Amino acid sequence: MFQVLALMLLSQQPIQPVAEGLASYYTVSSSGSMTASGERLKDHEYTCALRNGKFGDYYLVVADNGKSVVCRLNDRGPYIRNRVVDLSQAAMRKLDSRAGMVKVRVYDLGKAIPDFLKPVSSSG
Repeated sequence: MFQVLALMLLSQQPIQPVAEGLASYYTVSSSGSMTASGERLKDHEYTCALRNGKFGDYYLVVADNGKSVVCRLNDRGPYIRNRVVDLSQAAMRKLDSRAGMVKVRVYDLGKAIPDFLKPVSSSG
């Protein structure tokens, strides 16, 4: 949740979620391997599927438990009632390592990820 507050403060504008509701996840084995954008689904990447939005844009997904993940949009969906976003397996595990669905808010970040939201890589 800190990341959403920081984004609001830095942008000087209130940021509104583009979607609120349940997130589910899908894997290569459960969905086939091609996405609507034409790329292969990779379980280890932070990607998502939304019904609307531009392929390649980034979205901040914040779970009710306070955890968050930044995902790149590469697919369309979910097409199951009451679900607002499908996450790759890696993205869902970052939000909750045991859940199949979590309640979330989804924020559109556009084409570039703000520096403070970029994953920290460990060297060595």
